[in-house]
Amino acid sequence: MKKLWILITRLCGWKFVPPQPDVEQALHRCVIIMAPHTAIDDFFLGGAYLWKLKVNCRIFVKKEFFNWFTRPILTHFGVVAVDRGNPRNGLVEQCVTMFEKESDFTLVVTPEGTRKAVKRWKRGFYEIASKAGVPIVMSYIDYSKKQMGFKGVMTPTGNFEADVAAMMHLYEDVTAKHVEWYNKYPEKPKNTYEHIGTHRHT
Repeated sequence: MKKLWILITRLCGWKFVPPQPDVEQALHRCVIIMAPHTAIDDFFLGGAYLWKLKVNCRIFVKKEFFNWFTRPILTHFGVVAVDRGNPRNGLVEQCVTMFEKESDFTLVVTPEGTRKAVKRWKRGFYEIASKAGVPIVMSYIDYSKKQMGFKGVMTPTGNFEADVAAMMHLYEDVTAKHVEWYNKYPEKPKNTYEHIGTHRHT
């Protein structure tokens, strides 16, 4: 089924941009952030790209998407149900444990946490990467160019505000499916774009 979806994605005109060597090296043990996220299409397109790269990934989706019909399909594609309304769901700790148990494990997260425009990115993905000791890989889906790829790799420094500002800067030239739902300039500190450890790939 995964191979069929990869083929369909290509037939629809989408291009998979090959990852740079540092990204390729990190892909099998990292937290991947996928942005911008404004449509359910992002899940299927991003999944096709990661399946093509043979990445053993898990994707978090709110539990409301799961029912008797969708559960087996979503589980097959590595989707994990999340109770986003529960601040005590212990999600960060669960993810860290997954990284500890598996040597080939990648977690995919949408940093906005929703398909609508947000003022700030959520902090969860950063906490997971920091506590698990794994890098953050920045992926993108550009609807104007019909291409998917990666912006680079970052090792968390512990300075969340500066690191996130640097990452968000790399997405300013990416076009979301619903541009009105993607805030390219959310709240962030000024003069923090230049950051050691962040590499831009185009």
